[in-house]
Amino acid sequence: MRERLRYGDWQRLHHGVYATFTGRPDREAQLWGALLRAGPVAVLSHHTAAERHGLLPRPSATIHVTVASRNNPARNQKIPGVVVHRSDVILSRCHPAMTPPCTRVEETVLDLIKVARTPDEAYDWICRALGQRRTTAERIRAALQARERFPLRTEIETALNDAGEGMLSWLERRYVRGVERSHGLPTASRQARVRHEGGNRYLDNLYEAYRLCVELDGAVAHPAERRWADNRRDRANLAAAQTATMRVGFLDLVDQAHQCQTAAEIAAVLSGRGPGVGHPCRAPACALTKP
Repeated sequence: MRERLRYGDWQRLHHGVYATFTGRPDREAQLWGALLRAGPVAVLSHHTAAERHGLLPRPSATIHVTVASRNNPARNQKIPGVVVHRSDVILSRCHPAMTPPCTRVEETVLDLIKVARTPDEAYDWICRALGQRRTTAERIRAALQARERFPLRTEIETALNDAGEGMLSWLERRYVRGVERSHGLPTASRQARVRHEGGNRYLDNLYEAYRLCVELDGAVAHPAERRWADNRRDRANLAAAQTATMRVGFLDLVDQAHQCQTAAEIAAVLSGRGPGVGHPCRAPACALTKP
C-alpha cells in the first residue's frame, strides 16, 4: 500500500480510505470516500441528499452524511470536507435502493427544513420537492408525524397544506396569504393553462372573470436575462384573451405594508374590470379601503 501510494498508483481520500486509481476522483468516488470514512452505518443526507434527489442544480460544496449516534469510528474526529450529523433512527430513514446510501426524499426535506435559516428557505425546500414531483405533501406529512421531536411542527403542517393547494414558491405563498386572502380578494386560478398559437402557457394567478393575470417575479424564477420572454408572454396574454397583466416582485411583498399597498393596487384594477372587491386587513394603517 505504501509503495502504491508513493508512486501514485493509489491516492488517499481520507484516513483509512484509498482510491485504487489515478486522476481526479469523480463525484461518486468522493461520496463513497466520505461514507466509508464516516463508518459502517452512514448515509448521505441534507444538502448532499438533495443533490442526489435532484433538488439542487449542482453538487453541494460540503458533503453531508448522517451516522448512527453510537459506535461510530469518526465520532470524535473531524472529516475534511464533510459535515457529520447524528441520528438514532437513521436506518429507517434511508432510501431502500439508492446507492450510495441516501436518506429518502421526504426525510431529506425535513432535515433541510430543520437547518433552514429563514421560513422562506424552509418553504422553498417543500416547493422544490413537490414542484419537481419527487414526493407528495402527504408523504412529507407522514414522515413528519413519525418524528417525535420537530421544531415548528404546526407551521410546517400549514406550509404543507399551502403547497398542496398549489402555492409552489415562497413568493406565491406570500402573495396568497399576505395579499389575496387577508384583503378579501377573489381566489385566482394558480398556474392556469391557456392556449395560444405557440402552444400552452401557464399563468401564475389568473382572475378569469376580471381578465387579469398577476405574475410573480422572483430573482430565481425570473432572472434578468429572461425578462424579454416575460414581456412577450404579457403581450400574448393581452392579444389572445384581452387579459391584462400585472407583475409583482419580492419588494412588493417584502413586509405587511408593501403587501397592503400591492393589495390596494390589485383591488383597484379588479374593481375597474368588474364588481368591487377587497377590504382592509387587520393592519392598523392598511392601504386598502372598502370598495
